[in-house]
Amino acid sequence: MNVLGRTEPAVAGPVARLGTYRAADGSEGAAVGIDLDRPHAALVVGKRGYGKSHTLGVLAEEAARAGGVAPVVVDPMGEFGGLADGTVPARVVDAPTVPAGAVPPAAWPTLFDLSPTDPVGALLWESARETETLAAMTARIEEIRVDDGVRRAARNHLQLADSWGVFDAAGLDAASLLSGSATVLDCSGLADRAASALVRSVGAGLYDICVEDAPDRLPWLLLDEAHVFADGVAAPAIDTILTRGRTPGVSLVAATQRPDALPDVAVSQSDLLITHRLTAAPDVDALSSATPTYLTGTLRDRLPTDPGGAVVVDDVTESVHGVQVRRRETPHGGSDPRASARPTGDRAQPK
Repeated sequence: MNVLGRTEPAVAGPVARLGTYRAADGSEGAAVGIDLDRPHAALVVGKRGYGKSHTLGVLAEEAARAGGVAPVVVDPMGEFGGLADGTVPARVVDAPTVPAGAVPPAAWPTLFDLSPTDPVGALLWESARETETLAAMTARIEEIRVDDGVRRAARNHLQLADSWGVFDAAGLDAASLLSGSATVLDCSGLADRAASALVRSVGAGLYDICVEDAPDRLPWLLLDEAHVFADGVAAPAIDTILTRGRTPGVSLVAATQRPDALPDVAVSQSDLLITHRLTAAPDVDALSSATPTYLTGTLRDRLPTDPGGAVVVDDVTESVHGVQVRRRETPHGGSDPRASARPTGDRAQPK
């Protein structure tokens, strides 16, 4: 098996079995894998229905089985619960929560699209700086001398945050995520802002624990619908892992159908780019900065047209490969529902 993302032999550490090489005529060739031994920043892109989330699930399956690796899947659409069907070591957290204190004080204004110099934003920052829970933040707001309108607005923001159901003093911490199984964080019931707060906390926590300690397992954060988290409160944690995660050993796999909505750093810092079919010009153009000098022709010319087909740009070995991603071994929720599969009841059928 040829292993992308590494220069050492295939036996040098854990490998994710990705699929097979794909010839120009569509036939399948030798097996191909992805390195799991060293930290990587990977980007998986593709339009809806062509295998982007499927590929993320394949990597999650393989990482769950690998020694020394702890995959954490952020699942905004509820598509990855099947990982815990028993064939791979995985668990699903149906209603993930994090401590409010895990969100940095400076992030609280951003969580509500406020400037830190705005009176309400500054009050939220100050209350978070001195406390650890939403209740304590609210109590602190009542103590600080500010205009009543500012106090009322800040209190309303914290009540909104409480309604999201994502903050709990006994919520997830990084140590619990570095267990011996994959962890799927089902965020399908969370609003985008709440999910972003969760990603900020989880991403920063995984990075910090690797900087401060040498955990038994290296984290791989797999982030579906990554464009949702590209702006706002989650962005700094993602940026930190992309630009500084290699040294402490934190990996990120970001998957999206909208690469044009990602910051440039998400493309430029990715040492593995897995591209499924794309047709929108802005999405293709967004990957232009990832087109390496060692690619013959353009990335646009190499894009696959069939579901499951992918072009992998491996910046570690400076090579480009056509790949057919293997089938998932666990159930997945990525297929579209069909009206024809629904019961017809007593409705009259056309003659």
